[in-house]
Amino acid sequence: MNELVISKRFEKADSHLLASYEEDGGYLAVRKALKMEPDAVIEEVKKANLRGRGGAGFPAGIKWSFMPKDDGRDHYLCVNADEGEPGTFKDRALLRNDPHQLLEGMMIACYSMRAEYAYIYVRGEMWEEKDILWKAIHECRDKGYLGKGIFGSKINLHVAVCTGAGAYICGEETAMINSIEGLRGEPRLKPPFPAVSGVFSMPTTVNNVETLSNVPHIINKGGEWFSNLGAEKDGGTRLFGVSGAVKKPGLYERPQGYNLKKLIFEDAGGMLDGHTLQAVIPGGSSCPVLKPDEIDVAHSFDSIRDLGSMAGSAGVIVIPDNVCVVKAMTNLASFYSHESCGQCTPCREGTHWIHMIISRIEEGQGVMEDIDTLIDVCNNMMGNTICPLADAAAMPMLSFVEKFREDFEEHIRLGHCPKKGQLEI
Repeated sequence: MNELVISKRFEKADSHLLASYEEDGGYLAVRKALKMEPDAVIEEVKKANLRGRGGAGFPAGIKWSFMPKDDGRDHYLCVNADEGEPGTFKDRALLRNDPHQLLEGMMIACYSMRAEYAYIYVRGEMWEEKDILWKAIHECRDKGYLGKGIFGSKINLHVAVCTGAGAYICGEETAMINSIEGLRGEPRLKPPFPAVSGVFSMPTTVNNVETLSNVPHIINKGGEWFSNLGAEKDGGTRLFGVSGAVKKPGLYERPQGYNLKKLIFEDAGGMLDGHTLQAVIPGGSSCPVLKPDEIDVAHSFDSIRDLGSMAGSAGVIVIPDNVCVVKAMTNLASFYSHESCGQCTPCREGTHWIHMIISRIEEGQGVMEDIDTLIDVCNNMMGNTICPLADAAAMPMLSFVEKFREDFEEHIRLGHCPKKGQLEI
């Protein structure tokens, strides 16, 4: 039986309300944390081996420890709820079903980092989730859980929700910080890192919604307990978002290190009738693809990395045999070309050229040299920009060309898609 940690209240009709959350033990963890030293809270999170659930997988406790102590400046926490990675839909569910779990995690994080101000940056399309979040914040303010002297202590915490405008680039932490400040949503050069100079040039930590939602459970039950739920150096559980040609798509909370093949063929019910597996993207659209013989693997940050891909945001995209991978990549290339902020030339020009080249192949007008040109463009993008968007666009392209090169070549030889006329999912 898999232990549910952050999704166990999802089935309750009133799970978004403060009274319901407190009935289930909510806001006990923050009361416990306020009796601890801030550094002791950070040490407990370090013990938990909680790695960032936004995609990078950086240890949360270590990230919190980067914040300066008692330097006389205001400290900020920014919560990344700008969930824009194609194939990813976990944070939306957490905001909708259990906003108080997130707020309690934020309270604990802010106390440990001596932060009195927090912003939750919500993706522009998530109107309902934003309204639910604001209502939860007002509930907490009315009870003295937010504002001045939270829970009768001398600690202050002010929380506000910021609405994005649907820009994928604002999922990058410094682009998000620019957007919060009212500036153009584009990444900043680092250093300085946000812990030194973030929002309004003040020390800032950026965490994902799912990351912070785990924190109350770590404080309640201990870092060691949480660490033991998952894999080595990769503690806890994750919300896996399984989409594509499976019988039971949806969110599954499973331990870190859970077998990817089991997730697809047992938990998600396996392939839709009449279809076989062609490929799996294991962590959202920016992650290199895996072929069927590669998916019998533990889904953890380190195990997936060792395969040459990434665990990312745990958005598992299942691609069946009747989907044209070239057409799928054309669609993805269009997305990244549109979402590039244009600040860095390799990304601005590279994403555009990737889209043009792969579209030409898909339309039956390509030549064999286009494949090597596509590889060359991708290689010249990676590692040459301010933020990882160029890498996020190039890595899946390179992996699909490497593992499905014959599909690209067949498009060129035939002058049309070899799967033309087949039903696509």
